[in-house]
Amino acid sequence: MSYEQIGVGYANARRTDPRIAKRIVQALGDAVSVLNVGAGAGSYEPADRDVLAVEPSQVMRSQRPPGAAPCIDAHAEALPFPDDSFDAALAVLSDHHWPDPIAGLREMRRVARRRVVVFQWDATEGERFWLVRDYLRSEYHALTITGPTLSERAAAIEARMEPVPIPHDVADGFFHAYWRRPAAYLQEPVRRGCSVWARVGAAAERRAVAALAEDLDSGTWAERNAELLHLESADLGARLLIAEIKPSARVSV
Repeated sequence: MSYEQIGVGYANARRTDPRIAKRIVQALGDAVSVLNVGAGAGSYEPADRDVLAVEPSQVMRSQRPPGAAPCIDAHAEALPFPDDSFDAALAVLSDHHWPDPIAGLREMRRVARRRVVVFQWDATEGERFWLVRDYLRSEYHALTITGPTLSERAAAIEARMEPVPIPHDVADGFFHAYWRRPAAYLQEPVRRGCSVWARVGAAAERRAVAALAEDLDSGTWAERNAELLHLESADLGARLLIAEIKPSARVSV
């Protein structure tokens, strides 16, 4: 599913959450120059670093705000830079859209001198989230059975994985964002801000939304998810992959 088709207005829903941004900045460590790969509209680009963005979608590039980092049209699998060009390479919720995630991640490691940082979901943890478990189980599973797992992607760049709990009032409108605000998923603009809905298809979306609306009206959702209602944050499978690069360490592409 191309962002030329689904990316219009994406920046309205996908905003930087300061708590997640803090974790990303911590993971970047002392990196001064950062390549943001699959940068979209520019969320999570640290303002205190020298950032260059890579984004192949013109629709997404057009939504970058004034003053955002410079952005070039390129693909993760063929980054147009020499080895060791940046202190760090960053990807935020983008590598699942790449035709070859492993190749893209290895390219990130090739051009990074110090570290690679990736924020992504572990699809094997999908049923931690009630929207998957109760309304989109088969469709979500179908999206995630092809391609490398997050563990395989981490292994390809020798990265460790760290959990990132999602606050109940997270500002970024990604798929899992409204885990304690279920009525938000009944809103069309909220759903259009996340590619999962386009990828599962219109019929599955209509069925899931109708079932959720019914469960909210009847109180079934609240009964089924009572343990969530007072949580400040939840581990829904969000992970940071952090690869520290030693000067002599190179992954063969």
